[in-house]
Amino acid sequence: MDDAFKAIAEPRRRAILQLVQVDERSAGEIAQHFEVSRPAISQHLAVLLDAGLVEMRREGTKRMYRANIAQIQRFQAFWNEFWDVSLLRLKLDAEKRHRENTGAAKERRKGPGPGNDRGPATGR
Repeated sequence: MDDAFKAIAEPRRRAILQLVQVDERSAGEIAQHFEVSRPAISQHLAVLLDAGLVEMRREGTKRMYRANIAQIQRFQAFWNEFWDVSLLRLKLDAEKRHRENTGAAKERRKGPGPGNDRGPATGR
């Protein structure tokens, strides 16, 4: 999973993944979408291959690349779980703070009561 994080940290690699997520493309076709050298694109593809995010097959002299949907789904499942837990924590924290604030507001509205050593209200 660490290799996948490192691979998608680079914006061009994310763009390459988007290009090959639906259609299989050759390295040359991919390179046409960027203003960098073809060897640079080949290096990006090698990182994506090592991370398992793309697959490559040979078609004659061409190398054809496509997204490895199974690996991307595992990566997505990890993120979904991460966000589910994070959002649940945020929700629980917000509910706790709301209860604490609501309880404090009720105490302020009650005013002085028996056993309260604030004394009588002064009207200020």
